Amino acid sequence: QVQFVESGGALVQPGGSLKLSCTAPGLTMRDYAIGWFRQAPGKEREGVSCASAGLSDTYYTDSVKGRFTISRDNAKSTVYLEMNSLKPEDTAVYYCGANLMRRRCTDYFINYEYDYWGQGTQVTVSS
Repeated sequence: QVQFVESGGALVQPGGSLKLSCTAPGLTMRDYAIGWFRQAPGKEREGVSCASAGLSDTYYTDSVKGRFTISRDNAKSTVYLEMNSLKPEDTAVYYCGANLMRRRCTDYFINYEYDYWGQGTQVTVSS
């Protein structure tokens, strides 16, 4: 059983920054595509970002391009999502996860195809 753990969420003012962390004890995360998705109240789940195995390519949904950056620290087996210029519409619970059959990011995987994910971390952007 794979258990993902997200952390780093907080209340932040518009224009502020946060850095989310994602770990999965026991999983060699560098071998898999790792995705971030978010769920806001009353809205559908939205794939936000993804890093393919080996960080060979990355994906960002249009609404976060230029503001969010995904990265890996393989020594720590951790994937980060750095979020800058945050907007109220970024408010959501953010989850990270993987499908152990996937090494590359695809639009379908990022939005629908996770088989493991964590409990999520709350990001609230408000003044």
